[in-house]
Parts: sequence; C-alpha cells; structure tokens
Amino acid sequence: MQLENRSLVLDLVEWVAGAPRPYREVMDAWRTSCPRLAVWEEAVDHDLITRTIGGNGDNLVVVTERGLKLLNEAGRPGARGLSTGAR
Repeated sequence: MQLENRSLVLDLVEWVAGAPRPYREVMDAWRTSCPRLAVWEEAVDHDLITRTIGGNGDNLVVVTERGLKLLNEAGRPGARGLSTGAR
C-alpha cells in the first residue's frame, strides 16, 4: 500500500487502535486544511479507520482490520492484542 504520509497515517491509526475515539476528538486533533498533509483523508480512503455509531449513539472512529494489519506489518506496538470495532 502506497501512503504519501505513511508515518503520520500510522501514528493516527495507532492512536485510534488504542481505543475508539469520538469523531469530534479525532477531527480536532487530525484534520488539516493543508492539501499536502491530508492524514485523516488518506487513512479513511485506504480503509484504515472508519466512523461508526457507539452503543450510546455517539459518532466514533475505530480502526479497521486493514488498519490493524498495516500496524502489525509496520511493527507498531499499538497493534498488539487489539481488536477492531468495525467490519
């Protein structure tokens, strides 16, 4: 998989893999208006993270199986023993 911002995308996916994050929190931390640094968009476009609805109706961001696989392949410690809330 070719990622333009690989290190930053891995950072985002690893952060989300630690626990589902509220969508607003993710947007506050990771959205950017810089077209050359579209970390959120790249992670979503490559199906590494996704939005879902939590049990209490909150919009959450969770890591996908593909995201966990990428973390494992990259040797990121955040991927160990995690499961995904998506697909």
